[in-house]
Amino acid sequence: MLPPSPNFQWFSSLCALSALRLEPIPPLSVEVRHRLRQEQVSPLLVTIRQQIEAAQRQVLPGSQLGKACKYTLSLWDKLTRFLQYPELELSNNLAENSMRPIAVGRRNWIHIGSLQAGPKIAAIISIVESCRRLKIPCVNTWLPFFQEWPTF
Repeated sequence: MLPPSPNFQWFSSLCALSALRLEPIPPLSVEVRHRLRQEQVSPLLVTIRQQIEAAQRQVLPGSQLGKACKYTLSLWDKLTRFLQYPELELSNNLAENSMRPIAVGRRNWIHIGSLQAGPKIAAIISIVESCRRLKIPCVNTWLPFFQEWPTF
């Protein structure tokens, strides 16, 4: 029987990492989140790094896997920064989900009316979405500004 491939080992380790309920609802305090990350996630990340380093030694540096190992290890400090700063979220899903309507809007409205209309609408939607995320009443804040915008 063949030993498991490095890819499979990483995949199973990443599945174990994602199986941990690291961001339970309701959110944990920063202190509790930090403790749980140190207890549960840190050892798993040590294992994942060892697997990546082992795979890097077994493949050619110019191969796809060799390049992936080098790239991952070059970013390792950034990838694991959430262990030192419990305020950081593990996922950027919230930010990406809030930006999705803006990105779709930019693509859909790029050709409305004139060449200037698409970027203007995208700018307006960006401001409105940012206000919504920050819980700023955008109508009261931005209405005077929008009323002074020149029309073309």
